[in-house]
Amino acid sequence: MAVAPPAIEARELYRFYHIGDEETLALRGVSLVVNPGEMVAVVGPSGSGKSTLMACLAGLDEPDGGFVYVNGERLTRCDEAARTLIRSRMIGLLLQSGNLFDHLTVRQNVALKMRFAGQSDTARIDEVLDLVGIGARGQAYPSQLSGGEASRAGLAVVLAPRPPIIIADEPTGEVDSETEQGILAIFDRHRADGGASLIVTHSEAIASRADRTVRLDDGRVADG
Repeated sequence: MAVAPPAIEARELYRFYHIGDEETLALRGVSLVVNPGEMVAVVGPSGSGKSTLMACLAGLDEPDGGFVYVNGERLTRCDEAARTLIRSRMIGLLLQSGNLFDHLTVRQNVALKMRFAGQSDTARIDEVLDLVGIGARGQAYPSQLSGGEASRAGLAVVLAPRPPIIIADEPTGEVDSETEQGILAIFDRHRADGGASLIVTHSEAIASRADRTVRLDDGRVADG
């Protein structure tokens, strides 16, 4: 029986940035694996390379060395169109901001994400808005949302097409502890359904709930 490939596999990632004559090594040979049905938390101090790693794993940035595979498909060294296609089929990406189009309502944002993924299901839009606890805010625009509501709306956009992989940056950064527990329950459900999650976080609640914690320090994996 064939063994399923890792949901995410990073091999010896390096990323350098140049400002004038200065060179910053954001990633220094980072390797990690996230399997289906697994939640992995990535932690570390500011400047440790967490955001750079997330961008490389999602195909938003190209590492200077190493490779990323998503569900067995190589994401790195592909053109932008190929990376976008893999991301739209495989990855739900939740950023700290920029998850919503300001000129669209919450409901329209979710519908647009589903259209990008080749899906159209009105019932699913209602389901996912109720799931994140903002079913009554579907007609609101992003400017009319609180910070916590915007975080949950962004999560609804990510969840709507049922991606097998979620990559999230501080998904509970602007919510209270009760809402955080609700969001964690959603990630638990995704994991129970066989989905993979990689979560960049400073939250002890998320780190304690994860199957594994990977700690970055100065662009390297310190443990995990």
